Amino acid sequence: MRHDIEQGPIRPPSEATSLLIRATRNCPWNKCAFCHTYRDTKFELRRVDEIKADIQKAKDIADQIRELSWKHGEGGRVSKGTVNLIYGRDEEYSDAVRSIAGWLYYGGESVFIQDANSIIMKTGDLAEILSFIKDKFPSVNRITSYCRSKTAARKTVEEFKMLKSAGLSRIHIGMESGYDPLLKFIKKGVTAAEHIEGGRNIKEAGISLSEYVMPGLGGNRWSKEHAEETARVINEINPDFVRLRTFHAVPGTDLFEMVQRGEFNPIGDEDILKEIRRFIECLQGIETSIVSDHILNLLEELHGKLPEAQEHLLEIIDGYFSLPEDERLVYRIGRRIGAYRGLTDLSDESMYKKVKSIIDRYSRQDRDQIDNDLLKIMNGYI
Repeated sequence: MRHDIEQGPIRPPSEATSLLIRATRNCPWNKCAFCHTYRDTKFELRRVDEIKADIQKAKDIADQIRELSWKHGEGGRVSKGTVNLIYGRDEEYSDAVRSIAGWLYYGGESVFIQDANSIIMKTGDLAEILSFIKDKFPSVNRITSYCRSKTAARKTVEEFKMLKSAGLSRIHIGMESGYDPLLKFIKKGVTAAEHIEGGRNIKEAGISLSEYVMPGLGGNRWSKEHAEETARVINEINPDFVRLRTFHAVPGTDLFEMVQRGEFNPIGDEDILKEIRRFIECLQGIETSIVSDHILNLLEELHGKLPEAQEHLLEIIDGYFSLPEDERLVYRIGRRIGAYRGLTDLSDESMYKKVKSIIDRYSRQDRDQIDNDLLKIMNGYI
């Protein structure tokens, strides 16, 4: 099985087990100062027949994988045994086959439509694609996609209802900030008012909405305004999810170059955490789930639904700051090297000693080098 299906470069972490269907190529805006994913690329709308051909290939691959399961006594069920027959045999099975095998192993129930803003397609064309997916894969119960707020503000509620009826379940929007001067500075190409209008259009149509917020994006200049104004915009929308994506200046982006020239001063982990606390504190009158599902976030356990979980989320942050300074440093390094996922991991004595030995080595050499090396590690997480 050497079938090839075109796939884009990224998807949300929450779509890790989704089948990826590429409806558009790259990003129609592609000017955000913090992003390098689509740099030096051209946006293209794929033809409907081309997209449907990829979906049909995915269906054919899925059928062949199930046949393989039958042949090896698995009864058509894509178990770990079936997956093991495919993985590690690159000469026989393509990336697409391995990807679909993994998707079936995890249930084959979700699909993510790539790339950065596929909702920009003509509504009728996208609805046709969604219906085709549902027809070919009756087991699919969730289809999601990225969208820009400006695009969502231009689509009518009726158009979103058409997409929902065709099978679209959730839309992911990179809000980043709700503070207009910062949105202009990072060349986001959207205003706070458009964030609100677009988000409300999606919600009114009954589609689940996930908004991405980027703590630390305002640097030391706009940290307070970024937290408070972003919370204000979220309060106006009341999305189903707010996903935290801690800002990190990635090499190859405009903001990284501004940092190098001294034109932008990023804030560190602990100041970002204080900003997140202020943001959560300002969320009022909404029923939104806060999610911290990214390795760049210092505290992954910041997860809960408002308003019930608000006090608990604030207590988690306060719990971090109640730790002695040396323990906070151990946690920061443990988190950045992938050893820690939450504050309770500090109780692992063996790992604590390993991380502490790293700090001790730096102390004997150059303690200031710790932050520089942590930044290099974080570059690899984007």
